[in-house]
Formats: sequence, structure tokens, C-alpha cells
Amino acid sequence: MDWLLLALLCAFSLASADAVSKRHLGGYSGPELVLVRFTVSGLLLAPLLLLNPIPSVPLIFWAWVAALVPLELTAMWLYVLAIRDTPLSHSLPYLAFTPVLTTLTGLLFLGERVSLPGLMGILLVVLGAYLLNIGHARGGGLKALLAPFPAILRERGSRLMLAVAVLYSLTAVMGKGALQYMSPQTFGPLYWCILGLAALVVFSVGRPGLARVLVRRPAMHLLIGTLMGVMVITHFMALDSVEVAYMIAVKRTSLLFGILYGALLFGEHGLLRNIIAGSLMCIGVAAIVLGELA
Repeated sequence: MDWLLLALLCAFSLASADAVSKRHLGGYSGPELVLVRFTVSGLLLAPLLLLNPIPSVPLIFWAWVAALVPLELTAMWLYVLAIRDTPLSHSLPYLAFTPVLTTLTGLLFLGERVSLPGLMGILLVVLGAYLLNIGHARGGGLKALLAPFPAILRERGSRLMLAVAVLYSLTAVMGKGALQYMSPQTFGPLYWCILGLAALVVFSVGRPGLARVLVRRPAMHLLIGTLMGVMVITHFMALDSVEVAYMIAVKRTSLLFGILYGALLFGEHGLLRNIIAGSLMCIGVAAIVLGELA
């Protein structure tokens, strides 16, 4: 069960990077935060390519990567805006919708049937999202009962993270296409180096001085870069030992770590309710995974 410990460490590292970013880099712009999370961690991971040289790969591999990069940059940009501007307990849990969306797109576009465990998982994720916004259900009647659902879309962080979930439902599938051409130990550092370089180029267009942000707070940047690097390494080490779906299901426990950070570091209210809601969403993700693998 080494993969389970690796996946949990992956989730904890991601949630810790989010908490440090929110606490210490709150005044950074979206592009600056993307540079810190991608470029700094990419530089830290680059030496690993000396231990795992890049093999000869077909052109289709680079086509997969080229298609993935803009989606990843957009997703990270929206992600850091969500955690910067919104309580962690109001944004991170919506990442649980990634497997829900993957299941639904499979049904709509490929005619893939949703299993009973998958359907129960979807309902649990939706129920968890409902509980996160239960405070909006005031008064009586059907309108009050349904009030938490439109409240999700009114919350900027929730909207942004739902958009991230949509993008990650695409990159999760596309990433499998690229990963088949090299080992996870090589692909992880290589992919992150490419993302770091791409972020530097894309976000510096029209802002030539943007790269100076990388040396603004070196200690905090190195801490965040290290946490993101640990996340990448443990992510791909876990993938090398177990099915992707199992690993991603465990990695989504990052939303629970995020809820705890929100309460302990930022005084976010409703810890018990948020933990229950987040746990339901994690159980829902696990049910969807089991349904897909059954």
C-alpha cells in the first residue's frame, strides 16, 4: 500500500502549497502566482531529468503536450485566483466535480453508462456541495430548499473552481495519452519544466518585468516550489504503482486538508459542516472510481 501513502502525501503537499500561497502571497496577481507554482517548481524538478533521461518519442507525444499546456496554464490561473480570493472551504471542495464531469461527458458523448456506484457517487458529491452552502437555505418552501444551488454559482471562488474541474476533466484524459510514451518518473519532471517555461513566456508577453517576481520573496517561493515539487513526484510515483483512478480518488483528499487549513490558519467558520460535506464529496469520488473500475 505504498501508493496510498504517496497519494496522501501528494494531497497534503498540494493543500499545503495552497495554504502557504493564500497566507503569504495574497497580494500577488494571477500570473505571478502561476509563475511561482509552475516555474519555481519546474526549476527544482529539472535536475531529475539527469537521472531519468528523455527517451525518443513520436511526434504525437509532443502534440499531446502542446494541447495540454494551454489548458493547464488556464486551469492553474483560475485555481490560484480561487484560493487567493475565496475561503479555502468555499473553493477547493469543488475539485471533486472533476470525476463527476468525466463520468457525465462519457455518458453524453460516448454513450457510456453510469453504474449504480457511479450514480451514488455523483449524488454524494452534489450533496456535499449542497451542505457547503446550506447556510443560504433560510425560511421554508421549495425556494429555500433549493437556495444552496444558485448560491454555488454566486460565489466567485466556487465558479472559478468549477471551471478548473471542467479543465481537469479534460487534462486527466489527455494526460493519459501523453504518459503512454514515457515513464512517469521522466514525464512528471519534463512536463512540469515545460509548464514552467510556458508560463514564463506566456505571462511575460506585454509584461517583460514579470519574471522579477520570482526573486521577490525567495524563501516563500522556494517553500511553495518544494511543496509543488513533492506533489508532482509523489503523484507520478503513485501512478506507477496503482491505477490512475484510484490514485486521483485519494489525491482529492486534498480538499479535506484544505478545509482544515482554512479553519486553523484563516479562521474559516463551519469546520464540522465543511468536514462532513468534504468527506461526502471524497466518498462520492471513491464511489465513482469503483463504479468505473467495476
